[in-house]
Amino acid sequence: MELISKNLSAVNSVINNSLNVNRRQENSAKLIAVSKTKPRDLIEKALEAGQRLFGENRVQEAQEKWGDLKKTYPDIQLHLIGPLQTNKVSTAVGLFDVIQTIDRVKLAKAVARHMDQSGRRPQCFVQVNTGKELQKAGILPEETDEFIQFCKLQLHLPIEGLMCIPPHEDEPSLHFGLLREIALRNNISELSMGMSADYKIAIQFGATYVRIGTAIFGSRTP
Repeated sequence: MELISKNLSAVNSVINNSLNVNRRQENSAKLIAVSKTKPRDLIEKALEAGQRLFGENRVQEAQEKWGDLKKTYPDIQLHLIGPLQTNKVSTAVGLFDVIQTIDRVKLAKAVARHMDQSGRRPQCFVQVNTGKELQKAGILPEETDEFIQFCKLQLHLPIEGLMCIPPHEDEPSLHFGLLREIALRNNISELSMGMSADYKIAIQFGATYVRIGTAIFGSRTP
C-alpha cells in the first residue's frame, strides 16, 4: 500500500500545484486512477489510500473487477474511458457512473434507450477526436456541436463533459485548447483531458478530470 499511497499523494500534489492563477483551489482537477489491466490487489491498495475515482477501458474487465468492490465501497465513482460497443451498453449503463466515450449517433441512441429502460442515468461525456486520427475513436471536432445538441435535445442524454486523447506526436496544448473552446460554446463544464505524460498542461487548459495510470500503478501490464 505504501508505494501506491505515495504515488497518489505525489500526483495530487502536482495537480494542486499546477492550477492556473485564475482558478481557485476548490476547482482543482479531479484525479481518475486508471486501473485498466491492473490486478485487484493494486486497486484495493489505492482504495485503502482513499482514492475513489477510477477509470476502466473495457466493460467486461470492469464488470469482473468492480461488481463487489462497489458494494464494499459505495462511494466509488467508476468512469468508462474506453470505446463502448453497442452490445455492451446495457452492462455499461448499469455499472459505470460516468461514460466518457459517447462518439456516434448509434451509440448515443442505444445509451439513451437503456437509460430509459433501467432508470439509471450515468453522466455522459462526448469523446472528441481532436487529432482526426483514423484509428482512434471520437467524433470529429467540426461535427461535435451538432452532435452535442442532438444528444441533449433529442435523446435527453445527460451530456456533462467532453473528453479527448491527443496524438502522441502532437503538442497536447493545441488539442486541450480546442476541446476547451468546444466546451465553452456548448456550455459544458467538465473536461476530461490529460494523462500521466501531459496532465500538468491539461490542468492549465481547464481540465476538470485527469486520467492517470502509470504514475500511480506503474507501467501497464498486458
